Amino acid sequence: MAAQDGSGGVPVFGGQASVFLKEADLEKKTPLYQWHLSHGGRLVPFAGYLLPVQYEQGLIAEHLAVREKAGLFDVSHMGEFVLQGPGALAALQLLFTNDFSGMNVGRVRYTLMCSDGGGVIDDLVVCRMAEDRYMLVVNAANREKDAAWIRACLASRRDGKAGEVSFEDISDSLAQIALQGPESEGILASLSADIPEKYYTLIENSSAAGIDCIVSRTGYTGEAGFELYCSPEKAEKLWEALLEAGKDKGLIPCGLGARDTLRLEAAMPLYGHEMDETVTPFEAGLGFAVKMGKDDFIGKKALLGKEKPSRVRTGLRATGRGIIREGARLFHRGEPVGKTTSGTFCPYLKEALAMALVDSAQAEPGTRIEADVRGKMIPAETCALPFYSRKIIL
Repeated sequence: MAAQDGSGGVPVFGGQASVFLKEADLEKKTPLYQWHLSHGGRLVPFAGYLLPVQYEQGLIAEHLAVREKAGLFDVSHMGEFVLQGPGALAALQLLFTNDFSGMNVGRVRYTLMCSDGGGVIDDLVVCRMAEDRYMLVVNAANREKDAAWIRACLASRRDGKAGEVSFEDISDSLAQIALQGPESEGILASLSADIPEKYYTLIENSSAAGIDCIVSRTGYTGEAGFELYCSPEKAEKLWEALLEAGKDKGLIPCGLGARDTLRLEAAMPLYGHEMDETVTPFEAGLGFAVKMGKDDFIGKKALLGKEKPSRVRTGLRATGRGIIREGARLFHRGEPVGKTTSGTFCPYLKEALAMALVDSAQAEPGTRIEADVRGKMIPAETCALPFYSRKIIL
């Protein structure tokens, strides 16, 4: 990773380059910004916010803490929307690929939002908060784009069947903190008597350390854990209460760097890498979240007959020396077969791993591949996903 240049700039990580920006040029800060600044957080711009990429203990220590004990992440940059009204369910059914017809209050469901052409506009989770009220949690970088798309769809004639429904972007009224790792339940239980029992469920009117919050048993690390939503003015108090409760169980604050290596190790796709508007859900390996049996959803017509695509997301393990990062061209017997979408050295598995979009004919695990990394060919082989998996009770 790039280092700061000593001029007050902050490195932006992307591809092979690092660009330095003045903090004054970046206006968005989470409610925990000052805490990060005063506790050794190395701040970088991400999705329009200044966020910690790591703390003084470093990325590897943070990654291993989440796998073995617990880690705490500031994810207040994420976007949250609310759809409500008697037409809310019909709107969900049309806007998103998954089926929400049998979803109970307190459940959380992963889904995709597609364009008319079948490409992925974003991936998100839908939380059923009440009979006709749903909260959507979207990727931070896509917040404005997603809100504009949803508003346009609701206003258009093609959404006339949705009935009466209102849309609101509530992102600025919520802070979000992710407590992740095998010790997370014990830590949270010491502060709250009201914790969701099953994976992908939530309790809206819960509290922790006396602070009102939504508690969701979800995460983006491949570990058991929770995501807590509270008012911005209470975020620092909740953050410090969690750290205090977990200090004897190995809980440490973690940054974006560990969040990325953890999700990659668990083969969790990231928008803009494993999927975008040029990639279909089936190519991204996310067909489980696409219910083609529904009457209709935006993108369904374009996806018909494409359930078995000619390219698919697969795992890649370097068998030679080197790390295969995003954007490496892949070859099989000298012929181009795809490119990597994410890649790094994974600290817990101690391997150089990558995800890639590869021609289906070469995606079978064990297929020998070569990756062009800045002109050097690194031998690799395809492998099944996920690389890492901890059994989580559903």
